[in-house]
Amino acid sequence: MRRISLYFLGFTVMVLWYSTPVRAQDKPAAMAATAPASGPRAEFLEEIAYYEQRYTRLAEAMPAEKYSWRPGEGVRSVGEVYAHIVAANYGVARALGTAPPAGFDFKVIQGLSGDKPKLIQALKDSFAHFRGAIIGLNDADADKPQKMFNRQTTLRGSFIMISGHFGEHLGQSIAYARMNGVVPPWTEEFQQQEQKPAERKKP
Repeated sequence: MRRISLYFLGFTVMVLWYSTPVRAQDKPAAMAATAPASGPRAEFLEEIAYYEQRYTRLAEAMPAEKYSWRPGEGVRSVGEVYAHIVAANYGVARALGTAPPAGFDFKVIQGLSGDKPKLIQALKDSFAHFRGAIIGLNDADADKPQKMFNRQTTLRGSFIMISGHFGEHLGQSIAYARMNGVVPPWTEEFQQQEQKPAERKKP
């Protein structure tokens, strides 16, 4: 069953990798233009920022020894979910026209699933690369055809699909954390803020 889990991880990466052929305008994320202040890309960049801080904070809160935990045989472990997001960020960026950095190897990312420090850094790097890929796009192309996750849509539609993918695996990661006694950091902060007014009301 473990092989099945790894197979699906590899299959997902392959689908993302071949969603769209590499175009002539492929460029490193570092060469992207300045981030837009409004428009479809600006709105999607806000979504990316939201999910990035959720994923990284939750990954940091999970104990290193829990990265190999999985809810059942044949299901991704804690670390494998984060590794999947890393791979997806590079794969989706490539589908949108920005190739991975020179020498990038998806197999190396899969091998980091049990290494918390390296995986968290890889997660941060992948989001930085993905942001650059979005910035490098053109808002005028929002309604142009785009293939994403093996489905035909538009560039704007692909943003919605990618957000759904982020949300799906964030929910999975939150459930994993809860099952291991870890409260998501943002929930813990909210609970602490709720307690403060109650404490001030005490005589």
